[in-house]
Amino acid sequence: MGAGREASISLDGVRDKNVMQLKKLNTALFPVRYNDKYYADALASGDFTKLAYYNDICVGSIACRLEKKGFKHVSMARVITLLNHVLDLCTKQNISEIYLHVQTNNEDAINFYKKFGFEITDTIQNYYTNISPPDCYVLTKFVSQPQAKK
Repeated sequence: MGAGREASISLDGVRDKNVMQLKKLNTALFPVRYNDKYYADALASGDFTKLAYYNDICVGSIACRLEKKGFKHVSMARVITLLNHVLDLCTKQNISEIYLHVQTNNEDAINFYKKFGFEITDTIQNYYTNISPPDCYVLTKFVSQPQAKK
């Protein structure tokens, strides 16, 4: 970047008219293909699924879904702003735990999430189909909740 220029990252929710951008990103970035239910869940998740734009160009995404236990991160964010957004939402909504899946040989993703306080808590054998290795780690982070004021 040139001197005096600041990165302009903006976030936008996933809607019917931009869900194709999420599909194109996932196809370009990930070795797995997500089904229509994945995209329907993304549309229904509200603030927990976002697209990241850099100078009006879609450069990343994050998609989460609410589960009984908490949130499951189903796609690695390419922009740190996206992960911070979800962690902030978890804090605001008193969600104490977030977890995600990462292919066992994806050292870059594992190291990325460890920088944010995630820890490997489990290994799932044969989680992925049509890619090798098929196993994934479950990485978990316990989200700090603000202390109640007295």
